[in-house]
Amino acid sequence: MRRAVCLIAALLIVTFSAKAEQVTVAVAANFSAPMQKIAQAFEQDTGHKAVLAFGSTGNFYAQIRNGAPFQVFLSADDETPLRLEKEGLVIAGTRFSYAVGRVVLWSRQPGLVDDKGEVLRSGKFERIAITNPKLAPYGAAVIEALNKLGLLSEIQPKFVQGENLTQTYQFIATENAPLGFIALSQVFVDGKFTQGSAWVVPVSLHTPIRQDAVLLSSGGSSSAATSLMAYLKTDKAKSIIRAYGYEL
Repeated sequence: MRRAVCLIAALLIVTFSAKAEQVTVAVAANFSAPMQKIAQAFEQDTGHKAVLAFGSTGNFYAQIRNGAPFQVFLSADDETPLRLEKEGLVIAGTRFSYAVGRVVLWSRQPGLVDDKGEVLRSGKFERIAITNPKLAPYGAAVIEALNKLGLLSEIQPKFVQGENLTQTYQFIATENAPLGFIALSQVFVDGKFTQGSAWVVPVSLHTPIRQDAVLLSSGGSSSAATSLMAYLKTDKAKSIIRAYGYEL
């Protein structure tokens, strides 16, 4: 009897493994931490494995257009997925907003950034990090916010520019720039900042950063890809997303 049970269990594992697939996912850098957690839960719950690549939305757009083998794209905006859809590179009807991002002015140094962002007007810093606004929607949002504050022309000469949010975070974390603008999700977990000092940029200062996910044409026949798209809408995934400061 015990032998029969073991045999059945082994057969179930083989069957489960045979159905499990991999899905290649292009993930905007701001969503790195929550997506790694979601990928772990996704594999535990479905057996499918999400292979993640992180980078800037602008670079991913160029790569996808040039045939990069991604099956799902989690963008940092809603315009790029729409553009890809119009260009016929997306499975129609799959695009949806998975998160709304927030920008934060952050420093590793406690007390450097006040909770109203007045440090920007003080000018008491030589460098300030920002992500390339031509490649990253978060960088574009910063430019918009600084324009509304009337500070862009004054602060722009002090910019240290990262190609994506991960590089921008590294500039600040290593204190190559004493402060800078990144995604809230990079320094905020479970309702609190992980370290340093910060000012969350009010949403009134920039266009909402609606982040869309799409199933790319190459993922249309992949059960892992379609499963991941559905998984992003589950309560478990949404709970992880909210924990990093995103709105839904």
